[in-house]
Amino acid sequence: MSLMSNIWINKLYKKVGNRKLKLYVFCPEAPLKNRAAILFFHGGSYTKNNGTSPARFEHHARYFSELGMVAICVDYRNANDEGFTPYHAIEDARSAVRWVREHAEKLGIDPEKVVVCGASSGGYTALCSTLLEIDKTSLSNHIPNALVIFNAGVDGEEIINRLFPELSNKATELSPILHVKRELPPMIWFVGTSDIIYESNLAFCEKWKQNDNLCVLHTYDGMNHGFFNYEMHENKPFKQTVQQTVEFLQSLGFMESKV
Repeated sequence: MSLMSNIWINKLYKKVGNRKLKLYVFCPEAPLKNRAAILFFHGGSYTKNNGTSPARFEHHARYFSELGMVAICVDYRNANDEGFTPYHAIEDARSAVRWVREHAEKLGIDPEKVVVCGASSGGYTALCSTLLEIDKTSLSNHIPNALVIFNAGVDGEEIINRLFPELSNKATELSPILHVKRELPPMIWFVGTSDIIYESNLAFCEKWKQNDNLCVLHTYDGMNHGFFNYEMHENKPFKQTVQQTVEFLQSLGFMESKV
């Protein structure tokens, strides 16, 4: 993996068979305590051989670590792993959040300021991890304190029947839009108006708000899927979306507001 030359720590958070799952952690230079953490879940994870990896969010991680957060690119099981299903990705997302909270003191973070960011299938994974009641334990320490979502799939029935037809009997269970409820984390959402899932994203955000949850929605006119990635559109959407995310996290008290 060609991730980042200045990783503060490359940490194994889980092992499944021979598969070693790692966190690629960017830590601010200043050795502070009680910082917020942000975990990034990359997209492209539900289709084989598309070249995506945790490095997809490298530039986001660098940006937020420079602003004082502990930023973490998460390696989680994907379609290139034998026998993969979305359940594996969801389990790994929960494991990653739990590991970060369990090691909060060592990482210098506040366990009540853990943000999860996901894009596309990574966003779907983040939402499922937060919303679905499929864990055999009664633990809830996998639920983040805030969400940052980029053009995530929300219609699990469409996703499962298209990509994992063998799980069609589980499609309702794996559909985030069917599991929105009250008392969910505050969320910021980004989607382009030319994205094929634009309308479903709007419907999901509206349902989030109808359940008295905070959702800050930013739509980007004429933009398609993945518009926010580094090196796309001369980096203009990248810069705009990270700044809007910073302002959102500042409003929650997760980042300091500069005067």
